[in-house]
Amino acid sequence: MLSETTVVDQQFEETVRSLFEDADSVLIVNPAPPVFRALILTAVESDIDLPDLKVLASSDVLKSAVEDFILASRVADLVEQEVLTLRTTSDIARNSLLVSDDLVVTVITLDGKLTGLQSSDEELVENVRTTFMDEWETGDTFSLRTPPFSRVKETLDEDFGEDVKDDFMMVVESVDTIPGEDDELDEVAIALLVGANNEELLYDISKWGEDTGVASKATFSRTKTRLEDRGLIETEKVPIDVGRPRLRLVLVPNDLQDIDNLAEQVTA
Repeated sequence: MLSETTVVDQQFEETVRSLFEDADSVLIVNPAPPVFRALILTAVESDIDLPDLKVLASSDVLKSAVEDFILASRVADLVEQEVLTLRTTSDIARNSLLVSDDLVVTVITLDGKLTGLQSSDEELVENVRTTFMDEWETGDTFSLRTPPFSRVKETLDEDFGEDVKDDFMMVVESVDTIPGEDDELDEVAIALLVGANNEELLYDISKWGEDTGVASKATFSRTKTRLEDRGLIETEKVPIDVGRPRLRLVLVPNDLQDIDNLAEQVTA
């Protein structure tokens, strides 16, 4: 999420859109987390044919940027579409740069807002692009473990139906970020709450999560226990023909007001 003191200036958004529209390839160098987020969201929300987007950053910067499930899954969509490639390097410039064939944009924070200083000087553009393309060629590929957002949505619909998919999307689209698994409302907790709202089996939800790459069955099990301990969900045994009974997830009635109102949207 953008910090309280750093927002995306409308002019910066327009600069990015214009750059994407006019360029065949854009090299994105050392994007700060707010810059990376703004670029990715601009790309996924755009209805134009996107250029080839190459990101060159330190490993720590990219790891920090994709800790949020929403952003990481959007990044994964662009990677799967072969629009975006992520590479890391240990030696990187301090400023965030956007470099096309004929333009360099230096991204700065001015009065708490992101903005871009542009230059179309041919010699400068050529020198900057050559320098960082050399670093790009020797950079290491950065791999994502988060599944593409489109796959999450599609498989929810295929495996559980429209109600489960719509519940999950309603919660996800109501927040700006979904942090890692230690947060009360990470993607695993949301999936379990949605499953409980629709009385799905724990086995089915956790298998879906592991198959799609959202999280392991063990993570789903730990999160289920945490939600049970907080009195948000409970389970009912469902006998099966062979083996141990399966567990059906069920919401605890009228007891979800203490998780920032997000779960209330699931139970509406």
